[in-house]
Amino acid sequence: MEKKEQKGLSRRKFIIGTLQAVGLSVLGGLVWGAYIDEATSAPLVLRPPGALPEKDFLKKCIKCGLCVEYCPYDTLKLAAPGDNIPIGTPYFEPRKVPCYMCTDIPCAVACPTGALDTDTVSDVVDGKKQLNINKARMGLAVINMESCIAYWGIQCDACYRACPLIDKAITINYMRNERTGKHAYLVPTVHSEYCTGCGLCEYACVTVEPSIYVLPRHVIKGKAGQHYLKGWEREQKLQLIQEKRSRFTTPRSEKSPLEYLNEGDLLNE
Repeated sequence: MEKKEQKGLSRRKFIIGTLQAVGLSVLGGLVWGAYIDEATSAPLVLRPPGALPEKDFLKKCIKCGLCVEYCPYDTLKLAAPGDNIPIGTPYFEPRKVPCYMCTDIPCAVACPTGALDTDTVSDVVDGKKQLNINKARMGLAVINMESCIAYWGIQCDACYRACPLIDKAITINYMRNERTGKHAYLVPTVHSEYCTGCGLCEYACVTVEPSIYVLPRHVIKGKAGQHYLKGWEREQKLQLIQEKRSRFTTPRSEKSPLEYLNEGDLLNE
């Protein structure tokens, strides 16, 4: 009887141990899969001012949280599990709390590794570096013309008034009302060369879901390719002229076609 009981106990221990091992393996796989998903999925994340391009930023960011700590408006947050952003990296959501464009840019200055590069948000004046938050390029505002009430003909300039670079990053333009033929729309227009991506426009938008929202610049702007040039812009015009000069051209022959054909008795062959 004792031997049978011992065999039964050992069998139960074996089964329990096997099930525990399988359970731990499954749990480990789920945790690892979730970690990989969090570490790689961040296509639309907005980073603090001065952030390097996403791949370089993730290489340099040590997830110390100093930028979050030094932000006076609690704009920045550290990504947590479930945010679909690499865990521990800083980001912000303009609809909840936008970037208030601090002139001393404390978040970027606090970064110890250069993941937030102050050089990209600075000017050099008289040989000295001076911070300039207007050079930040956190993202780019985009207007949904179908839901923006200004494009319906209802007067609204909330985003325009909220913009810290008013009449530069966002302007108000006239647009003919084709429906009535008598009136004009006053509609906002975003200019990418000035937009910092602070999100104050998105925060101020009066519609239930924002009709103007900030997305990463590379998502919005795309890339035309180096072989497409704007010949009317000075820098690209100079580039075009330089390319034309550098092209190799074969000197034009001074001989007539008949003389060329007579060379080497081509007509007699």
